[in-house]
Amino acid sequence: MFRNMRILLMCKETYSYPLYFAAKKLQNDNHLAAFFFNSVESVYNPCYLNRTTYYKFKEEEHIRIYDTREIAREFTENLDDPKVNTGFLAQVEKQFTHFKPLGLQILSSQSMTRHYHNRNYLGYCNQKQQEYWLGLNYQRALDVCGDFKPDVVLDCDDAEMMRTIMIEICYSKKIPYITIEHPRYGFFKYPTLQLGYGIDPYFSQLYKKYFDGSGEDIAEELESVRKIRNASTIMAKEFIGTITAKYLRTKLGAIAKSFVGKIMYFVDQERAGDEFGIKNKNELLFPRTLEYLKFYARYEWLNWRLLGKNSLFHEPLAGERYVYMPLHLIPESTTFVKSPFYVNELTVVEAISKALPIGWKLYVKEHQAMLGERSLDFYRRVNQFPNARMVTVNFYPDPKPWIQNAEGVITLAGTSAFEAALLGKRSIVFSDVPFSLIDGITRAKSIEDLPGLIREFAPVENMKSCAAYMAAVKEAGCEVRLKYLMDQGEKIICGQTIDHEFEQEVGNLMNLFEKGYSVFKQQMGVVET
Repeated sequence: MFRNMRILLMCKETYSYPLYFAAKKLQNDNHLAAFFFNSVESVYNPCYLNRTTYYKFKEEEHIRIYDTREIAREFTENLDDPKVNTGFLAQVEKQFTHFKPLGLQILSSQSMTRHYHNRNYLGYCNQKQQEYWLGLNYQRALDVCGDFKPDVVLDCDDAEMMRTIMIEICYSKKIPYITIEHPRYGFFKYPTLQLGYGIDPYFSQLYKKYFDGSGEDIAEELESVRKIRNASTIMAKEFIGTITAKYLRTKLGAIAKSFVGKIMYFVDQERAGDEFGIKNKNELLFPRTLEYLKFYARYEWLNWRLLGKNSLFHEPLAGERYVYMPLHLIPESTTFVKSPFYVNELTVVEAISKALPIGWKLYVKEHQAMLGERSLDFYRRVNQFPNARMVTVNFYPDPKPWIQNAEGVITLAGTSAFEAALLGKRSIVFSDVPFSLIDGITRAKSIEDLPGLIREFAPVENMKSCAAYMAAVKEAGCEVRLKYLMDQGEKIICGQTIDHEFEQEVGNLMNLFEKGYSVFKQQMGVVET
């Protein structure tokens, strides 16, 4: 399908690996460019961080490379006195805010949002620095689009400021920007043409088609729902083996070995240095080595401690009526991109505590990846609410018992809402995630909606709705093991032989991109010849 086209690949860190191999399939029939928009990758000289990403792409003669080296240098030189072009930003605000206002575009960058997270190896910024960096990125994105003139943009992720900028520019120029949406059903992914901001209209139409049908065409999916309800666990396959499914302490020897690896990683980086001499001069864009190592040491120690007996997390009480609220990894796209008005989860906890019926509790469970990263004061504050409680992360080795025993689930944008629907439980979300189409999952537009929505918590008969969602996911997308593509892709770039399984997964990714392009053509009214 992609022939005689100018294809721009949006590349950042490990998400560039699948695109590297996609480029191998596209290179003979198309003109390719890769845009490495993470300044760290392109500013540093070759080291472990970028040797297999940015510099590997630069070895490929058929791929034109764009980066943000020059704007990073300019930003650093003017860090203390930012030269904000207010006229340019005013024009940007008029032309490029179809999906999100500029304030929310800034929010998508963890480098500009230290005030919302605890990664203290990054520095705090002021308003002028935010606006200056936003303007530099817009100018760079416009320059790249003007120079390369892409017919299509392909991506594998939805986080970070440059992506929010490129989707706006692409929309204004009628260029399809195709990336991956995560419907949280098995390994299935489907293409989104709006960076996951809300539900793509074509996907909503597919869901409605199956839901309004007779049910005969979703018999397989109905059986899948029955099996899930009868199974002992509900953890999604793609999370198995990841930190999301981590319920046991890491052995101290493994922690020590990992820490040594971190030290060597940064020693390699420090030795490599950078061409402009700006490393460690700009703590907003370039992580400070010593501060990162201190952060990581603290993270591992607290993670180990919090997975054991402690005074901050409490076991559930038998027979207690509760609402289940699993927390998110912050910063990540499900919060900063999909539910940006609710990134302060403590505010949401407070609101829920006010909205609960008398006698009910709010059980708040930490995300395993945040153990050691989130401030301990957060947990203390939650426990201070009389009807709220931080619960023991590894009391159950799977989310299913937490959901089954709950009156309902409340999450910003998490998979637990989908899992609750599969179990016939109601839930509340604060973002337009794909699975919010399913009966029993309610999108809250305001925290003031909570009292009424919580009163509606009760079992829901939604098997057909769940099955229709599954069928829509299957038709819209395909199974893509993205983590496998990233992990195995790095190994192959480092010398491991490509096997049939990997080739097949790359083919699945290409199939997803092609489906996305077909949707774009349908939306634009392009007739196949």
